[in-house]
Amino acid sequence: MSPAARPTAKNYEELLGFRTALRHFLHWSEEQARSVGLTPAQHQLLLAIKGHPAGSAPTIGELAHYLASKHHSVVELIGRAEAAGLVERRRDEDDHRVVHLVLGPLGEERIEELSRLHLEELRTLPRWPAD
Repeated sequence: MSPAARPTAKNYEELLGFRTALRHFLHWSEEQARSVGLTPAQHQLLLAIKGHPAGSAPTIGELAHYLASKHHSVVELIGRAEAAGLVERRRDEDDHRVVHLVLGPLGEERIEELSRLHLEELRTLPRWPAD
């Protein structure tokens, strides 16, 4: 379908199906996070740290981008996650003003457990568009 073409009834059905599946997946994901003692925001934080491209640990600014949150909100989230033993702050070796985040042992354990479950669940979802 070209951008100028009007959506068809099938397109609307596909969009509804996709949005419904997405909402159900997100709800399921939040429940999985809570079942291992994390908030959904902590789960997202751990995933953002673990999923950051190799080479360096993410900075607070990069995490704010991944989480689509304000810098100060991410700082607060990191503080709570650090107090829970999930993450650790590390100063950049070259520029001590820059802080990088790494997972602590508990954070590594939780994100591996949740990611295994999420990858299994994703395999059960239909693909869109269906054709």
